Amino acid sequence: MTALMNHDEFRTALENAIKGKSANKSPFSIAWASGKLSRQHLARWAENHYHYVGPFADYLGYVYGRMPAEFQEAKDFLLANMYEEEIGGDRHTDLLIRFAESCGTTRERVKDPANMSPTTRALQSWCYCVAMREDPIVAVAGLVVGLESQVPSIYRRQTPTLREKYGFSDEEVEFFDLHIVSDEIHGERGYQIVLEHANTVELQQRCLKICEVGAEMRLLYTTALYRDYVEHELSLAELDMAA
Repeated sequence: MTALMNHDEFRTALENAIKGKSANKSPFSIAWASGKLSRQHLARWAENHYHYVGPFADYLGYVYGRMPAEFQEAKDFLLANMYEEEIGGDRHTDLLIRFAESCGTTRERVKDPANMSPTTRALQSWCYCVAMREDPIVAVAGLVVGLESQVPSIYRRQTPTLREKYGFSDEEVEFFDLHIVSDEIHGERGYQIVLEHANTVELQQRCLKICEVGAEMRLLYTTALYRDYVEHELSLAELDMAA
């Protein structure tokens, strides 16, 4: 029988559950970081990404509503995260739309759910399912550790390329700069909540599994963007897939 892990062991296990499944490994991310995507490709990304991250405060709201009252720090974190997404300064989705418009698409196209791919729809549905049905601590593991904590490492590779190779302005890429900072903080708080409250063998194992699945879902979503929008113009042979 698996033994209950201490915090250090559990933290390492959570990190290993995600390792090797980063969205940085997808051909879309590799093409982006190497400057081989067009602005049209980036527009398609923004149109899809809106429907994944746009409801993020909704996902967290469902978790917040089911989080035990005695887990006050966890509830405070979720509430603060929702506040930052929606009204704590510029609304994050508005920053994403600003980037999308600079890529040549429109606010109307971004907000229209008909423009997201089936895989994006699946990722959005998975997030809602986790938020509404999983144990709240397991949900934090999946949504915050498995998904949100990956963001800084992804955007640190992509954002310099947006400025240096694509010529976007600081204002146009504010969405990425903001999330490099905010999601590093959110990801760490997510880790701490899971480490503190996943205090049985069963909960630890469920958290590990959902982190793994969450990372796989984001990788699948990002890879599908390449298959749906890029592959017919840029083959895998033209990418350095060892990146």
